[in-house]
Amino acid sequence: MALKKKKATKKKSAKKSIVLETNKGDITIELLSELAPKHCERILQLSKDKYFDDVVFHRVIGGFMAQTGDGQYGSLKNGLQIDRAGMGGSDLPDLEAEFNSEPFARGIVGMARSQSPNSANSQFFIMLEESPHLNNQYTAWGRVVKGMDVVDKIKKGDEFDNGKVDNPDFIKKVKIV
Repeated sequence: MALKKKKATKKKSAKKSIVLETNKGDITIELLSELAPKHCERILQLSKDKYFDDVVFHRVIGGFMAQTGDGQYGSLKNGLQIDRAGMGGSDLPDLEAEFNSEPFARGIVGMARSQSPNSANSQFFIMLEESPHLNNQYTAWGRVVKGMDVVDKIKKGDEFDNGKVDNPDFIKKVKIV
């Protein structure tokens, strides 16, 4: 009795994405796991843990970027501290930089950090316009594939106060797809 040979099929690895459900609409971000695997793992973990739920866009600079991800001080559910929003992060250890060749163009999502290249934790930003001065200085980990019109609607902050936003827009919840 001859055994049937199973055809070897290559499975395409589907790219993971997250959907930020915001008070302005949905933003779908494709994860660039091949370029920044540890940063993408962190974003997925924090999303699963609902860390980003009810977190505000605390720093938004027109013509530059929209920043969020501070669940410690920038969370509506934890008691928003607008004067401290942007200073916090998760309880997880900081990440080592995964600088890569992805240019910081409109729609690219990068990890925020302090002066130290290895200080990224939970905060991230979405590029509103191309900013080549960020290339190879920050870790690019995602790309907006749907909802850039929503990103454009996010309330801009005070240009004279480093983009600080009063009564900011926020992420309601994050779905992994």
